[in-house]
Parts: sequence; structure tokens; C-alpha cells
Amino acid sequence: MSGLMGGYVGGLIWGLAAGLLIAVAALFGVWWERKVAGRIQMRFGPQTTGPFGILQTLADTLKLILKEDITPRLADKRLFRIAPFLVFAPIALSLVVIPYGPGFAPLDTSVGMLFFLAVPGMAVIGILVAGWSSRNTYATIGGLRGAAQMISYELPRSLSVLALVMLAGSMRPLDVMAQWRIWWILPLNLVGFLVYFIASIAEVNRGPFDIPEAESELVAGYFADYSGIRWAIFMMSEYGGVVAASLFGAAFFLGGWTVLPGVFGVLLFVLETLLIITAMIWVKWTFPRMRSDQLMNTAWKVLTPMALVQVLVVGVVIAWL
Repeated sequence: MSGLMGGYVGGLIWGLAAGLLIAVAALFGVWWERKVAGRIQMRFGPQTTGPFGILQTLADTLKLILKEDITPRLADKRLFRIAPFLVFAPIALSLVVIPYGPGFAPLDTSVGMLFFLAVPGMAVIGILVAGWSSRNTYATIGGLRGAAQMISYELPRSLSVLALVMLAGSMRPLDVMAQWRIWWILPLNLVGFLVYFIASIAEVNRGPFDIPEAESELVAGYFADYSGIRWAIFMMSEYGGVVAASLFGAAFFLGGWTVLPGVFGVLLFVLETLLIITAMIWVKWTFPRMRSDQLMNTAWKVLTPMALVQVLVVGVVIAWL
């Protein structure tokens, strides 16, 4: 009984820690995105609220918390209200299997790599529920688009990670990190990392893969009718997904903290994560939004064959070694 209670307490602690990490990531991510987008568009971005405008997102968050939480009259009220949490929870869960330092992962499981790929995919249920429960045609179309997109891009993303699992001979994240070598990324898994990066952008519905939102077509898509704190939860989920994908990519594709010893390795891990986040922001504000057919063609006709070739190359290298 004490072991069971300890498990519940540990799960509660790490769940709260994951939620806090996502909240901080959203606050920093929105500010950093505004700054990067501003530079790309030859302007400054936030600069008046706090030093370098860093408190602007906090002010916006307080405004969202205080705004009225509106539920459409014809909506399925129960499903409408829980949908943001159905999107947020899987993203938070994905953070617990990432190894943040030597020998440390909050959830050390033998199927951690599969856990990270599978659990965030459950957020598609929340997206579908959010769109359908609104009783809004635009929101419903956005939910269906989001589901189709996430399911399609899960395949190349999973195949890109499969190459790492093959090299390590294990799906336990700490084992993969223990086996990691510099030649895994240069040149062996460079294509796999590119596939993972592009597929991860699509998984979190960010530009140029943001057709589930597509403001010019769907008036914000599946969360068009949300306001206040529930809308903020959707935004937190998006930035949480960006952080989770970046942490995972920095750890398993770029080596994370294994490249340098001690605290320098952890600092390098953080820097690699920030670079991947910045690259995702840069892609969003540089490339135009794709059409639906272009998005699906990219998943099935470009990224999936590339990932399959990557798996084949890794298989040949393993057989040769």
C-alpha cells in the first residue's frame, strides 16, 4: 500500500513539474517567438513591459485569466470544457520520459522511446473533441484537419526515431543515451534528424503546417470558440509540444549532455534545445502555409520514403559492423 501511495505521490509531483515546465516554456516561448519574428520582419517585437519586453507575455497571461470564459449556447458544454485538458495532458506526460541529465529521467521505463512517440498522439482526441463539441462548422473542419495531419506525420516521425532505437538496441531512453556516439548524427542520422524536425513541426500544428488553424480559412480552426484560460491552455499545449520535441531531438539526435562532461554537458543540452526551438520559430515565420494536398504529399511522398531509406541505411551499417 505504501508503494502504491508513493507511486501516486511521485506521479503527482512529476505531473506538477511537467505542467510548470510547460507554463514557463509558454511564457518564454511566446516572448522569444515575438522577438525572432520581429527581427525577421525588421522590427523590434515587445520592448516596453519589463526589460526587453520580457514581462509582456506575463501581462497577456493575466489578461487571459481574468477574461470571461465563454461557452457557446449550442455547444456540448461538458466536452467543450474538458477538451483543452485532453490536449494538454498527453503533452505534459511526454516530458517525463526525457533524460535530463546523466542517469536521470523522471519515468525510467524500458519502452520510453515508444512512450514519447505514442502518448502525445492522444492529443488528437482532444483536438477532435474541441472541434466537434463547438457545434461550429469551421471548428469541426479544423479538428478533422488536425487529426489527419497528426496521424499522417506520426509515421515518418516514428521511423526517424526507429533508426536510433536500432543503433542502441533498446527503447529505454537512458540506454540510448549511454550508447550514443557522435557518428550517429554526422553523417549517419542527419536525414533522420531532418525528418524528425519537420514532422515534429507538423505534429504541434505550427507553420507552415498550421492548416488546422488557418485563420484566413477557418477563423482559428478547432479552438475558434474558446476564450480566456481555456484558449491559453491550447497555446500552452502548442509550446509544450515544441519544447518536448526539442528536448527529445537535442538528447537523442544531437547527444545532449553526453557530448561534454558534467555541468557543461547539461548546459550544452539546454543550448541545443534552444537552437531547435529557435529553428522551429524561424521556419514558421519564413515559409508560407501549405495547402492540404501539399501537406499530405509531404508526409507520405517525401518524409516517409526518406525515413524508410534512413532505417535501411542504419540496418546496413549495423549488419556491416
